[in-house]
Order: sequence, then C-alpha cells, then structure tokens
Amino acid sequence: MAEPTKLTLYSYWWSTCSQRVRIALNIKGLEYEYKAVNILKGDHFDPEFEKLNPMKYVPALVDGDTVIGDSFAIILYLEDKYPQHPLLPQDPKKKALNLQVNLLGSKYSQLEYSTSSESSCTALEKLLKEHAGKYATGDEVQLADVFLEPQIYAGLARFQIDMVVA
Repeated sequence: MAEPTKLTLYSYWWSTCSQRVRIALNIKGLEYEYKAVNILKGDHFDPEFEKLNPMKYVPALVDGDTVIGDSFAIILYLEDKYPQHPLLPQDPKKKALNLQVNLLGSKYSQLEYSTSSESSCTALEKLLKEHAGKYATGDEVQLADVFLEPQIYAGLARFQIDMVVA
C-alpha cells in the first residue's frame, strides 16, 4: 500500500482564508506541515512562493504534486480526496445552503471594511435563521461553520467586541 502524501499548508496566521483551511484540516483529522508566509512582510511576493502559487496569496496547499491556491478550492479538494468527517452534507438542499453561505460570507468579507456590509449580513442572518441548529446550518459542523467562524472572529477583533459564549 502506498504511503499517504504529506500535506503542506502555506499560510498566514491571521488570514481568514488560511484559517478556514486550517479548521477544515483539523476537523478532518489530517496532519499537515505548516509553512508560515508573512504577508505583512511581503513573503507572498517571494519568487520561490510565486513558483508554487502564481496567484501570490495564501493559503496554498501542496498534496504530493498537486498545488491549490484558493481556500474554497482547497476545501472542496479536501472534501473529495479525504472524505472522513465530511463538511458538505449529502442532502442536496443542505449542501446548496452550505455553498450559498460561503458565497454570502465571501461577499461580506469583501465589504467588511465598508459601511455597506449590513445588507450582506442581513441576508446571511435571514438565510441561517431558518436552518440553524447547534451550528450555523444544523446540528453538525459543516462547511458554513468553517467559512463563518474566521469572519466572525475577525469582526469581533476588529471592532473590539468582547463576546462570551456560555
């Protein structure tokens, strides 16, 4: 039996996109090597990193000879290749909901530093209100949670909101 390839994640600790991938890797129980890319110092513009990821941003995942440089693509890849602890439900309606939350969450992320992000948050809140359980879209951690947690955490930190969850 062939030995599994070692996953390597090029990541910046505060990047919400990188956080998504780290959360997914940990939920799936996958071991990986963490390679820090300090985007504040411009490490992502280093020619060696550009050879690896021509898009020049984090995260980037290396799995053998496969290199993926986008958090959403990485997580979908992990879902297909490593099916343990699935983040996408089998039910087509619930799966679509989780994918839709990603799109709304991404829209919020693009607007998070502007004053017009309220409509995106309102839409997301309405969508989740109908489907929430213990977690965002039900009673199990799914893709929506993986995408929302880093955004919520970053928002709390940015606006210095002290939130205690009981």
